[in-house]
Amino acid sequence: MISPTYDLHGKSVLVTGGTGSFGEVFVRRVLAEFCPRRLTVLSRDEFKQFQMAERVNGPTVRYVVGDVRDPSRLQRVFADVDVVIHTAAMKQVPTAEFNPIECIRTNVLGAENVINAAIDAGVERVVALSTDKATNPINLYGATKLCSDKLFIAANGLSGQTGTRFSVVRYGNVVGSRGSVIPFFKERRRSGKLPITDTRMTRFWITIENGVEFVLRVLSMMNCGEVFIPKQPSMRMVDLASAVGPGCEQQVIGVRPGEKIHEVLIPADESAQTLEFEDFFAIQSAFQESWGLKPSDVYADQVGRPVPTGFEYRSDTNTDWIQVDELRRLTRD
Repeated sequence: MISPTYDLHGKSVLVTGGTGSFGEVFVRRVLAEFCPRRLTVLSRDEFKQFQMAERVNGPTVRYVVGDVRDPSRLQRVFADVDVVIHTAAMKQVPTAEFNPIECIRTNVLGAENVINAAIDAGVERVVALSTDKATNPINLYGATKLCSDKLFIAANGLSGQTGTRFSVVRYGNVVGSRGSVIPFFKERRRSGKLPITDTRMTRFWITIENGVEFVLRVLSMMNCGEVFIPKQPSMRMVDLASAVGPGCEQQVIGVRPGEKIHEVLIPADESAQTLEFEDFFAIQSAFQESWGLKPSDVYADQVGRPVPTGFEYRSDTNTDWIQVDELRRLTRD
């Protein structure tokens, strides 16, 4: 059974980092399927807002310039908001490594600002987007997203039993997102050579559309403090290179600082709190009872089953794989 999406009719919805790849698809989907009372796109880049407003607009859409680093601005724009989707983040691994404090200010302190503004404004539900790099992190970006995840989970203890509910959605690489490897490969294939960091490398893969669909479902399923992980296929980087640049020479250049060979979405240490459903996993917070909530294994009429002790959801041991032909279809110009 697939759980329904959350009904956003008549709701005031705000998306932080809303001019990013996810934000634009999310806004299009909400406008196409619902009649929100207001749909606010919050981001700090006025030019990206101008460009997106040329493509996506409507009488209920508001483009607001602001930064999650600025708590006073968030206090103002979160007023009368029902639902927040938090996507704003510094996401480039090398940029974060060279500018660590800037990454911390956006990804960690920005998360705290979003939490405080949501609680103060009486927002009903907040879903924060995470990443596989937040699991067993080895780079600063992943470490800041792990910290952000922990902040959003713990925020349920601050908002009270009838206050704002917070949950997290975690998934892997997004097909075609801004800054992803696909545009890079497409640019480099003209030279006839594609750089591969390691021939063993694997990644989880999800389309933006599927990511948006899952977030809408999570809005209807969330209790409080869960990390929701959609089941998603893995792919080999060498297969992706073959799909994007057939006939190109693949040059092994070595793993970059802060980069993993394989990614993990559910670590073994969290298996005790993890439930498996038809097409997703839910890592429940161990603190739900201390927040006055009774833990349940039912989400949207689906009954979850505990995963085995020591279970890991890894990109290299996944049972679902995308092959070259399917990758070629997904990455087609």
